[in-house]
Amino acid sequence: MTATMFKARASRPATGRRGGGRVRTVWREARRDPAKVVIFLLLLAASAGMLYPFFFMIVNSLRSENQYLNGSGFSTVSWSQLFANLPVGRELLNSALVCVVAIVLILALASAAGYAFAKLRFKRQGLLFFAIIGSMMVPLQSIIIPVYVNFAHLHLINSYLGAILVYAGFGTPFATFLMTTFFRGLPDEITEAAACDGLGHAGCFRRVALPMAKPALATVAVLQFIQIWDDLLVGLLFLQEPGNRTITVGLGVLSSGRVVSVPVLMAGSLVSALPAVLVYLFFQRYLVSGLTLGVNR
Repeated sequence: MTATMFKARASRPATGRRGGGRVRTVWREARRDPAKVVIFLLLLAASAGMLYPFFFMIVNSLRSENQYLNGSGFSTVSWSQLFANLPVGRELLNSALVCVVAIVLILALASAAGYAFAKLRFKRQGLLFFAIIGSMMVPLQSIIIPVYVNFAHLHLINSYLGAILVYAGFGTPFATFLMTTFFRGLPDEITEAAACDGLGHAGCFRRVALPMAKPALATVAVLQFIQIWDDLLVGLLFLQEPGNRTITVGLGVLSSGRVVSVPVLMAGSLVSALPAVLVYLFFQRYLVSGLTLGVNR
């Protein structure tokens, strides 16, 4: 029994040696290929530069105005002032409502249009698809004034519906392009087999193509959520009433005062940025797979 225990202990590698062996292995690989070390250091520096704004917001949101000016100390006064001066909960709900409804409209329109462009044949198909792609090249700022005037005639200013329709209208072209690329990658044999089973175009789209398009739908949803959530221009023009403001518009109005408290703005910016960051982190796997679908096919 003693000999068996001795053999078991002898066959078990030492933790220190194993850790030291890994370090030596990494060092040998670094000496063998210095380009990887340079790339790693560059990516590390880029990551630090991108994460520094969040560190700056977190640190300064936990300071009062005097502590911010002095550069030392911590306090939660700025958070109390934020919730006292701004209806954060209501504005977060407004942002969530506008984002969710606009994304549902975008997904419904883009998925149907993408399937039609990819699997159906109709007159002026190429011209219509080219027009949709060309609309992506038009800057929002160049046409926002006529859109605002037209929506004012339709009494859609200061309403959720107006902002939702604007977001859906500007987000659908890119989503249609992405969904068309995905559906073109689906083998035609799948839709032909569904047609042989008695499914029409609508049934094939709803029961066969759409369930297979979950990665592309998730990609569109994440990208549109980040864009709509962080937008200020459309919300500032179409949601001017205090009760309808989104969180970005609320922060914009808060920063327009004569006396601006930087710690309060940092706290509000952190609250505004956190949902988009969480959505990206949660759906990151679907986002990467959806963006690389056209490359892998």
